[in-house]
Amino acid sequence: MSYLSPPRILIAAWRGGAGKTLLSLGLIRAFKKQGKKVAPFKKGPDYIDAAWLTLAAQNLCHNLDLFLMKREAVPYAFWKSALKADLSVVEGNRGLYDGLDAAGSQSTAELAKLIETPVILIVDGDKITRTAAALVLGCQKIDAQVNIKGVILNKVARPRHEEVMRKAIESTCGLPVLGAIPRGANFPFPERHLGLIPPWEHNFVAEVLQMAEELVVNNVNLEGVWEIARSAPPPEEVLTKMEKRETDAVKGQSYKKFTIGVIKDSAFQFYYPENLQALEKRGATILEISAIKEELLPRVDALYIGGGFPETNAEYLANNLSFRNSIRQAVEDGLPVYAECGGLMFLGESLNIGTKNYPMVGALPIAFAMERQPQGHGYTILKVNKKNPFFPIGLHLHGHEFHYSRVLWLKENPAYFVCQVLRGMGIDGQMDGFCYNNILGMFSHLHAAGCPEWADGLAKCAVAYRLREKASRGMGQKLREVSP
Repeated sequence: MSYLSPPRILIAAWRGGAGKTLLSLGLIRAFKKQGKKVAPFKKGPDYIDAAWLTLAAQNLCHNLDLFLMKREAVPYAFWKSALKADLSVVEGNRGLYDGLDAAGSQSTAELAKLIETPVILIVDGDKITRTAAALVLGCQKIDAQVNIKGVILNKVARPRHEEVMRKAIESTCGLPVLGAIPRGANFPFPERHLGLIPPWEHNFVAEVLQMAEELVVNNVNLEGVWEIARSAPPPEEVLTKMEKRETDAVKGQSYKKFTIGVIKDSAFQFYYPENLQALEKRGATILEISAIKEELLPRVDALYIGGGFPETNAEYLANNLSFRNSIRQAVEDGLPVYAECGGLMFLGESLNIGTKNYPMVGALPIAFAMERQPQGHGYTILKVNKKNPFFPIGLHLHGHEFHYSRVLWLKENPAYFVCQVLRGMGIDGQMDGFCYNNILGMFSHLHAAGCPEWADGLAKCAVAYRLREKASRGMGQKLREVSP
């Protein structure tokens, strides 16, 4: 492995659903079997693809997102993992040039340029032949700075189909065709909510990963892929600058030690690694808690409830009455709680699924119902306009939302909204961030590399709560000592 030019590739396509995840999983497994340590990355905010990539690599997958994260933080997030691996595999999202506008802002192509990574383009060959060459050529010409180095064909009908596409692409575009995946490869990758079923709900994870590996090994020129990965240029001198930037960002912040409870189980799984790492850098010990198995909330200084699928576990969550009651009591006692999407739903009064109603924690005066269509989907921009435990007034938050739940009812007194929605849906189309006492729940997910104020706010709340509790216990002890 060369630290001057770490081998790396980015897997892209000209549309979503073209096979990026399948090929990425197969390539990661195939190279891992050769003895290489693979660092996986997912472009965009997706938690589920990242979970599959983590399992394939047996190495934590990091998201890279030019909207959620500050632009200068993206190369650092990439290099600090890439430099520890023999190969980095980045899975793109949507089409190569698809972004928020006609210029392709925040696209996979922009990411490829930023981290100076060669692109392997997946070509969906369903019902096309020479037109595939035109599409590849268009991807080459639209931005010559995007380093497209090879092509993998997908959904190839028969040998003649492959031969025509291969010759057309290689002669017209001057790119090597590195492999051809046959049409009809039957993989148990069912989808839900516009994405893959998460691996923790999948019955055949090991088998699926093995099948993806075999598909790639049998149909892709791995040596050709490796040569492309090794052709990646040496990175710009950004790593040292970014390390200094991060050190300076937390320098002088004297946080005491504290414990953050993180609810992580089959209902709540959506956490960016950088979010937890940001808390640890500020002095946190992370304590993972199951809302399904724990009888009571352990003693913590703050609680972080991420997103997930509480609707698939609603009966288990509802039946764990003692745990729900312990959270509600902790909230009334002032415990700081930050919740995103599924976590927000869990803190509400109830969750309706079809004709069934499931009681939730009841810490926030809000109730939800599940719908068949997305109620909020995409990037969000929020402006903090009211006092709250975690964020300063006036701060703009860049996030993303993806939920099928809608609000049935809410009461704004004593709870209240904190954030105005400038882009996206939020809780009611206009506002997000529902606050009561030291709770803040919102549909938007945030990334710590784009919002360091989030980790600062949660850390400060946790330390303040810890000191308050310590003082309270000390006072109680003194009262007991002087009591007759």
